Amino acid sequence: MDTFQVIILALIQGLTEFLPISSSAHLILPAQLLGWEDQGLSFDVAVNTGSLLAVVMYFRRELLSMFTAWTGSIVTRKQSDESKLAWWIILATIPAVIIGFSAKDFIETHFRSIEVIAATTIIFGLLLWWADKMQREGFNEFQVGWKKALVIGIAQAMALIPGTSRSGATITAALMLGLSREAAARFSFLMSVPVSLGAAILVTKDLLSSGQVIDYQALGLGILVSFIAAYICIHYFLKIISKMGMTPFVIYRLALGAVLCWVIFL
Repeated sequence: MDTFQVIILALIQGLTEFLPISSSAHLILPAQLLGWEDQGLSFDVAVNTGSLLAVVMYFRRELLSMFTAWTGSIVTRKQSDESKLAWWIILATIPAVIIGFSAKDFIETHFRSIEVIAATTIIFGLLLWWADKMQREGFNEFQVGWKKALVIGIAQAMALIPGTSRSGATITAALMLGLSREAAARFSFLMSVPVSLGAAILVTKDLLSSGQVIDYQALGLGILVSFIAAYICIHYFLKIISKMGMTPFVIYRLALGAVLCWVIFL
């Protein structure tokens, strides 16, 4: 890849990883629409690492508090709000781990197409719109409970299908279960940490066994651009949704889906 492609793909990853519009779909589209070659495993690891570092940096205080409380709960057997939240995040990660291990190859073989992306972009966009309009209760993330956490985790596992959007699926499920917009987004972001870390480890393992030539300069640039874009995205997304809700992202998904359908039937 040349420098322009590295910057564009890293920006796409950073800006779309935490928005409910599907980063995986947007990373596939340049190859589908512009004829770019697949960016490869090493670049996927780099840009995912950049966005992972961004969410860890942004929520560093919350994550440290949760980790401290969680380890303390194991020793003392006493639970606090932070330790419960940590346990719920762990529980919500399990469905994605199970389905990721069992269906990863099948999904990558059969679902990485523009037709699938178009369908999931529209369908899950409409589900997000419905969930946002029906949201009433306004629970915070400390009131999730293990049952709701498991349901949101199942929604996260569905996002292995390109075009679904991990944050879109989890925010949609959280809104349906009564969380406020801000709490749904924060819970989704916190859920991304173990999943992104696990995915990075797995892809790195595949990379090391593939014998692929690594362009370290491109990877370094990809990590930096993805990190900056993702950090800015998280900050402003949390501010925007309290005032505007999910409607702008629903409109974007429907417009993108319409364009993809036009490309398919052209």
